[in-house]
Amino acid sequence: MSRRLEDDDRTALAGISDSPPPPRKAHSYSQQLRTNTGYNHKRHIQLRKHSLDENHISAAAAANNNNKKNVYYDSTCTNSSDDDDLFYPYSTVTTANANAGGMRSVSDHHVDYLRPIEGMSSDDQPLPEFMGSGGGVGIFKVPSRAAVHPSRPPFLELRPHPLRETQVGRFLRTIVTTETQLWAGQESGVRVWNYSDSYKPGIGIGGRARRGDEDAAPFYESTNTSSTICLMVDQGSKLVWSGHKDGKIRSWKMDQDFSDDNAFKEGLSWQAHKGPVLCMEISSYGKAFFLLLEAFNFSTVELHVLESFRDLWSGSEGGAIRVWPWEAVEKSLSLSIEERHMAALLVERSCIDLKSQATVNGVCNISSSDVKCLLSDNVRAKIWAVGSVSFSLWQVYHSHFPLDARTRELLKVFTIEGQIENRMDTPSTQEQVVEDEMNVKFVSKSKKEKSQGFLQRSRNAIMGAADAVRRVATKGAGAFAEDAKRTEAIVLAADGMIWTGCSNGLLIQWDGNGNLLQDITQHPCGVLCFCSYGSRIWVGYVSGMVQLMDLDGNLIAGWIAHNGPIIKLVVGNGSVFSLASHGGIRGWNISSPAPMDSIIRSELADRETMYTRLENVRILVGTWNVGQGRASHDALMSWLGSAVSDVGIVVIGLQEVEMGAGFLAMSAAKETVGLEGSSIGQWWQDHIGKALDEGTTFERVGSRQLAGLMIAIWVRNSLRTHVGDLDVAAVACGLGRTIGNKGGVGLRLRVFDRIMCFSNCHLAAHLEAVNRRNADFDHIFRTMTFTRSSNILNNASAGVSSAAQMLRGPNAAEVNPDEGRPDLAEADMVIFFGDFNYRLFGISYDEARDFVSQRSFDWLRERDQLRAEMKAGKVFQGMREALIRFPPTYKFEKGKPGLGGYDSGEKKRIPAWCDRILYRDNRAAPTDECSLECPVVASILQYEARMDVTESDHKPVRCKFDVDIARVDRSVRREEHGKILQTNDTIRSNLEALRFVPETIVNTNRITLQNQDIFNLKITNRSGEDMVFYQIICEGQSTIKEDEILSDYRPRGSLGFPRWLEVTPAAGMINPDQVAEISIHHDEFHTLEEFVDGIPQSWWSEDTRDKEVILLVNVRGCCSTDTKTHRLHVRHCFSGTSVCIEPKGSNNGSRRHGGSLHQRSSHKYASNASDVA
Repeated sequence: MSRRLEDDDRTALAGISDSPPPPRKAHSYSQQLRTNTGYNHKRHIQLRKHSLDENHISAAAAANNNNKKNVYYDSTCTNSSDDDDLFYPYSTVTTANANAGGMRSVSDHHVDYLRPIEGMSSDDQPLPEFMGSGGGVGIFKVPSRAAVHPSRPPFLELRPHPLRETQVGRFLRTIVTTETQLWAGQESGVRVWNYSDSYKPGIGIGGRARRGDEDAAPFYESTNTSSTICLMVDQGSKLVWSGHKDGKIRSWKMDQDFSDDNAFKEGLSWQAHKGPVLCMEISSYGKAFFLLLEAFNFSTVELHVLESFRDLWSGSEGGAIRVWPWEAVEKSLSLSIEERHMAALLVERSCIDLKSQATVNGVCNISSSDVKCLLSDNVRAKIWAVGSVSFSLWQVYHSHFPLDARTRELLKVFTIEGQIENRMDTPSTQEQVVEDEMNVKFVSKSKKEKSQGFLQRSRNAIMGAADAVRRVATKGAGAFAEDAKRTEAIVLAADGMIWTGCSNGLLIQWDGNGNLLQDITQHPCGVLCFCSYGSRIWVGYVSGMVQLMDLDGNLIAGWIAHNGPIIKLVVGNGSVFSLASHGGIRGWNISSPAPMDSIIRSELADRETMYTRLENVRILVGTWNVGQGRASHDALMSWLGSAVSDVGIVVIGLQEVEMGAGFLAMSAAKETVGLEGSSIGQWWQDHIGKALDEGTTFERVGSRQLAGLMIAIWVRNSLRTHVGDLDVAAVACGLGRTIGNKGGVGLRLRVFDRIMCFSNCHLAAHLEAVNRRNADFDHIFRTMTFTRSSNILNNASAGVSSAAQMLRGPNAAEVNPDEGRPDLAEADMVIFFGDFNYRLFGISYDEARDFVSQRSFDWLRERDQLRAEMKAGKVFQGMREALIRFPPTYKFEKGKPGLGGYDSGEKKRIPAWCDRILYRDNRAAPTDECSLECPVVASILQYEARMDVTESDHKPVRCKFDVDIARVDRSVRREEHGKILQTNDTIRSNLEALRFVPETIVNTNRITLQNQDIFNLKITNRSGEDMVFYQIICEGQSTIKEDEILSDYRPRGSLGFPRWLEVTPAAGMINPDQVAEISIHHDEFHTLEEFVDGIPQSWWSEDTRDKEVILLVNVRGCCSTDTKTHRLHVRHCFSGTSVCIEPKGSNNGSRRHGGSLHQRSSHKYASNASDVA
């Protein structure tokens, strides 16, 4: 060749043949059949000449014009099977009846199980395609898909993943379960599902449900309220409590009659905090009676016993913790609707502000970070308040103070590492008592605290200020100083241990006194939620992973439950329900993974055709290096407007929108603080929108700009319902991978529930930079990570998912469970386009001009660097490109029309196809048809450059894709799932087995107590294989009249034992063939000042008539969906001589009662870190 190549170029292109064009083969082409649900209208294009290569193709196609077929074609193909492996047809290729000319027959590809397809015009026939090597391995392997996921249990999809754009103002933030319902808190109120409706079909598009809920199981919504942040179930009162962004707490009746027509309304509500209510909990507590129990080889431990009172706790910003005494709440609930204002005022005035109580000398001894979680350890009568980096542990009542003082003692404040931050010494005297009706707050100052001096007070002030600064900093965008290890979730396990989860994936086990026992890591991503049921602990991660552990922290199983962060796990109706940040809710059988899962999977797979739906959409992709210029409306219409009549989605990529050193530096600086875009980029979007008839026909969905690179997307209005969840990405490749003059910008969105990614790239320039271009692509493909953008129209970034998204920071590459595969590798369809800058090699300027003028593009393709590199498997591995039939698009003199416009200046740059469009769909083999196993199958209908546009030194290129998409009808599949559970005998038998509760025996059903008696209640587990879990609650209390007639039983709340009754332990675990002994103790306990003539006078004292309570001993197995209940009657016989008087101010914090408590060594109870002997 006359043109000399550089050494690097020779090395990169070694092995490429310089020989004349080889003989060409004749091919036959068959027609592809498809469903026509998209925009398939006949289009009219300008006729143009064809090269010799195109004449062969046209002749071959004419011989089979009744069939449609995608063909991978290359003019260099010979009869060698090695070459044929690179360029294979869309569907099955057979070599039968081969003749001397190499004629082949190609079988039809069709999708014929939904409806018959009519013939198509010649304009709709797909173009031949070239496919690069190396696409079947590693990160370039096509992601696997299936009708039913083979590696996770089947699930009830109560609410399918809604498009993010449909959830603006309605994101689900949390869920809770009752015995018959699942409640969800959303940004506009609450909603509720009845379990009886779980498997019913959705109401579809056009029903009463708003967009995004068409396929959800039937549900009911409340009236509009402020955003719901937390929910809590109060089973004893049959209420659901909700905490809201406006600082209010609201109550909702569980078992009310819901209506499709009218939204249900709240009950009691009051202003709890100035800021949002972040968490709530109910505590049950009583007098501080201490039992000394000997435990295995551990030291003696204290057991705090439950008694009569309940409180409602709430946490907010700045470490605010408030307690709402149940007496005030209960009284307010009894008031009429007309007295609602009075009811709210009554509760508000009863408030106990624990932050004020913990403030000494103006310094607060608890953390000022937001209270993220509250956990009630009812058996120990303790409350855990969880901040990001510290915990505060509260005793709900202390015996030194009279009960009506409403004191809650701060036991200690400690860090995630278990180190005590501010240890609160138990005050020996009460220095100050401030009482305001029902609101009594204590501020204690011990002598030690008084003598701390200036240095200690200064230290406390500095620590408080530092904590405040830390809280503000963590709220800033990108502030990840402590993200690596901050607490996100807490749970109380059945054995009494507390587990917390951190944003770095660390799981920490604590005993009931806040002592760190162990920390483990089972998954590298952040922990967001827990739930505990029986002997299992479920963990939800920011990666969408769910894991199951045993009570010791050993991993049992794990799977990807959602394609987004899991923000809540709850147990109900024999299932564990998981809520993802995008709003999807799935229910997992409580026994999963189990043999029953395989049966359900198989049954669902057999019914695939019943819930499979095929869709078709056409996508127009355009790329143009605009050379810092601007285009006329006519140019944009020629490029885009003439091709969009049958298109549903338009994606545009521009390069060199704006350049210059100053602009590039400013752009890089803006990227570091999360800013992007420019006025010129906005100009381009606005004018392209006008060419597309934006507003009337198309809607602009979003965009991303990185320096001179810009990508934007428009969706046809009629298709908008099925397109959304747009995320964006940018990767810089210039000057140390930091400057955006070269690089890529990307968009990712869901189309009919399938993920499509579009990447606009500008790769390294110059003929010899082949290896650098290959490296640029590899860097973009591996590192492009999609996130939200402020440029997304109708931005739905508000909501829970934004907070969860921050937890991806340290582990972004590990979020994907499949060995850290890049985001692009996991998409169903990927389209790369842009100015790739690959040139023609081994050819002179004059030779190239001659071939272009003769339109002999087949010979020019032999000198295409990109084609050679793809064939060698060095770049765009496994991706496809239509056969190029248009002149090289670079380099032209601006304003000069026709092929005579190629660069004729001093440099005389060789014409090249720099501007390209390539793609990859779900096909792993040419025979794959569109199905749920291969859900996206595409072909190219149009691939051309607009040579009449002269505003830049590049010509704009466009490519029209015809895409078949297989999707799941979620509503139908849920209904079929329900039918399988009802009709399959094996599954029904397995479900029935899950109801099994091991046999237990209680040694009595009637107890009489007086004079501080203690009765040892024995619960025997008669199963030789299964452990059982028990919980004792009070169903109600009745007063016995003089004629021995019982009055009506008055229901009490959860664990609400009366004041005279102490039950310990009230919950626990019993191993096989073992016995648990529970102390049922009668006690009267008052201080001297509470008696006048031997009669208790305090406002909370009960009358002296005999009482009877009904205790329920609820027993279940490890994974039992049912509970067995033993009913126990306990009578209190009052005796005036049985009162035990303790002098006020006594320091006797514990006392031992007559009779010993003997526990079998196999018995564990939820009351301490040690097993009880």
